[in-house]
Amino acid sequence: MIRYFTSGESHGPALSAIVEGLPAGIPVTPEEINAQLARRQQGHGRGGRMKIETDKAEVLSGVRFGKTIGSPVTLVIRNRDWENWTTTMAQFEKPDAAPAKITIPRPGHADLAGRIKYGFDDIRPVIERSSARETAARVASGTLARLFLRSLGIEIGSYISAIGPAAETALHPQLASLLEKGAETVSAEADRSPVRMLDRQAETAALAAIDAAKEQGDTLGGIIEIFITGVPPGFGSYVQHDRRLDAALAAAIISIQAIKGVEIGTAFENARKPGSQVHDEFHLTAKDGAERKTNRAGGLEGSMSSGQTIHLRAAMKPISSLVTPLQSFDLETLQPTLSRFERSDTCAVPAAGVVAEAVVAPVIANALLEKLGGDHLEEIRERLERYRESILNTFRG
Repeated sequence: MIRYFTSGESHGPALSAIVEGLPAGIPVTPEEINAQLARRQQGHGRGGRMKIETDKAEVLSGVRFGKTIGSPVTLVIRNRDWENWTTTMAQFEKPDAAPAKITIPRPGHADLAGRIKYGFDDIRPVIERSSARETAARVASGTLARLFLRSLGIEIGSYISAIGPAAETALHPQLASLLEKGAETVSAEADRSPVRMLDRQAETAALAAIDAAKEQGDTLGGIIEIFITGVPPGFGSYVQHDRRLDAALAAAIISIQAIKGVEIGTAFENARKPGSQVHDEFHLTAKDGAERKTNRAGGLEGSMSSGQTIHLRAAMKPISSLVTPLQSFDLETLQPTLSRFERSDTCAVPAAGVVAEAVVAPVIANALLEKLGGDHLEEIRERLERYRESILNTFRG
């Protein structure tokens, strides 16, 4: 099974990751990984750090002649800003001119709980590892699983449906036709927008809202729509809590910094309706077997994939580093004071959509491997084709 670990600090020398469990034979190029890293850096409302970094991943192991070889893949992303932080983030000897300790926690961040948990007398170590800069390593890692899925006809995409008060009023009318071409078509269309929105009226409102928030020293959150196409029914399981696909997908998304809510399909709207207006009815066809005219369940029933497009929605809170400070206190003096500012973004919702695409990829890949097994791509492809055929045979009598 695929698992990955990331390491590194926001202003340290580099971020790194080890991805274990990838089958052999997956085509990989640096351009594919770096294209996803570049997508993560885009979006109106990003801060000064994105002007410094141009993220590129170095592959140190696990790939030969452009294909995975079944062993762990090691990835490294250098931090260009490290040269400005060698004193603050010195790894061994403490410099004579050591930077002042940070003792004022920011509301909404990991600062206070992290300092207490790890026994620091300085919040800086908490800031460095809890930073969303870590998601660059997750995007690089998730891209490897994404390339595996793409080779099997499974695609992942996203767009932004709301930023602050700017929101589309309903799912975009072109969404269904885009999804028919695959979820990556949704992302390609969304990436044409500086805020990764499909609705042009909402885009205009979002751009204005971000500019206004920046001028006021404030930040904005938003809502991300994530889609996965090409997943056949029966991935995941209802038999144990830790094999439920919906739980694993929700956990992956909620693990992203600043994500505070996950919805599957139209779950919260469904909660206000009777069951007769919620559940997706079956319609049998000779060509495709069981079909649905609706997808209110978001492609997941009984904690398993239903064969429909998997639709997830993530709520991102506004970033907690504000130019206009909130009320806080000094941990050394225990006196009330205003919170401090750490260089940050006004809005990172468009980037979070790219991160969400990355973190769900290993989840789907593991559900596939749990169902089908296999150690190399061609073996797995053959098994998936047979599985798809067996599903159709169920409805052919």
